[in-house]
Amino acid sequence: MAAKKEVQLNKSTGLLETKPHDYRLHDVPEPELYRGIFDFDEVPKTIFNDIIVPRRMPERIFITDTTFRDGQQSTAPFSVEQIVTIYKLLSKLGGKKGIIRQSEFFLYSEKDRKAVIACRESGCEFPEITSWIRADARDFKLVKDMQIKETGILVSCSDYHIFKKMNLTRAQAMEKYLSIVKDALSDGIVPRCHFEDITRADFYGFVVPFARELMRLARDSKIPVKIRACDTLGLGVTYPGTALPRSVQGIVYGLREYAEVPSEQLEWHGHNDFYKVVANAATAWLYGCCGVNCSLLGIGERTGNCPTEAMCMEYAQLKGSADGMDLSAITEIAEYFEKEIGYVIPPMTPFAGRAFNATRAGIHADGMLKNPEIYNIFDTEKLLGRKPYVSVSNASGLSGIAYWLNDYYELTGDDVIDKSDPLVAAVKAQVDEEYAKGRNTVMGDDELDSMVRLADKRRHKLLGMGSSK
Repeated sequence: MAAKKEVQLNKSTGLLETKPHDYRLHDVPEPELYRGIFDFDEVPKTIFNDIIVPRRMPERIFITDTTFRDGQQSTAPFSVEQIVTIYKLLSKLGGKKGIIRQSEFFLYSEKDRKAVIACRESGCEFPEITSWIRADARDFKLVKDMQIKETGILVSCSDYHIFKKMNLTRAQAMEKYLSIVKDALSDGIVPRCHFEDITRADFYGFVVPFARELMRLARDSKIPVKIRACDTLGLGVTYPGTALPRSVQGIVYGLREYAEVPSEQLEWHGHNDFYKVVANAATAWLYGCCGVNCSLLGIGERTGNCPTEAMCMEYAQLKGSADGMDLSAITEIAEYFEKEIGYVIPPMTPFAGRAFNATRAGIHADGMLKNPEIYNIFDTEKLLGRKPYVSVSNASGLSGIAYWLNDYYELTGDDVIDKSDPLVAAVKAQVDEEYAKGRNTVMGDDELDSMVRLADKRRHKLLGMGSSK
């Protein structure tokens, strides 16, 4: 006689369902490496099973920060003073509601610990300071000594890590992880379990059984155990009907429905190896993660983490409001990183790069002259403190030069210069001559200002006084 399937109420849908999977740990003798998907000699394959899971975006979503942990691993070390300044800017960007909810810190060096103390003394309510440790009792002592209320714990979950890096079986790995989680709970510390390499893990054979054990510990201790789903190699995909282990929505849905992880205790952490990091994070929100983990400017291992500023914009688009975030802090953050830290932001970087709202094309400049809404993504001057501008090159045309003149000399009203103005033609002739000689870089403001002076000394003087006439 066939075994009777268990019938249970799905609290999310209010419907009776049969339990679809065996949730026991599959303690396999050999690692499951999904060679049909991840043949190391080929680009990973995207597999479909046409299973569609429902969207369940939580009412409250938020951002967590890893600039000082994962992010800092890819840059020159920050000083304590720099960490405190960046932390305050994160607080300003996240706003009083704490849309940027938490920020995680290393605790290993004396400098790390000084930075934690200094940020605590900054007076910022958000982001809350948390830590990150390996699943090791010696690391956990650092958390207790610093009186940190929540700590991340590295719990690698793919067989690539369990078998090949740690030389353990799945059962041994789970036992090791659960032991350190129990230590945290016994001291009243919220454990945040970082499921490393989840997009190459056996979801039903290890991830769900382990997550269910963590939820059991959470119920017994009455302390929330959090799970951070870590797409360590940026392998997550979001196409409808994609199969595990790469399906972002499948992972999030499965953790919520089969492991019964509350959305408030679920977080996504992704990398950008396949250019999908922002889409993957937004999808995690849409399918039930309350939190997405990011770093400022996307700094981090290899191709980097999900950019915090990108998810601030995603939040505003999904919620229809910035919800108290001060988006102008993005510009301050970009300037601080470049001027004080010496970090080079690629000019085309959205929202933060020097050229993100600039144009060189004459036809675009012509549209900007008529109405900035035509070629600017939103009022970047109002929201980010960044006016749109035109970089003058061989492709700028009369419209580009006219736009530059009005912007550089801050002309308004009746003083605005039209592209048919003789001064525009005179400057364009000089620009064309430069490029005819073989120039291949954009014109600088000082160069263009000199060209205006050569074209018409009287008008140049008037322009310096704020008039074009």
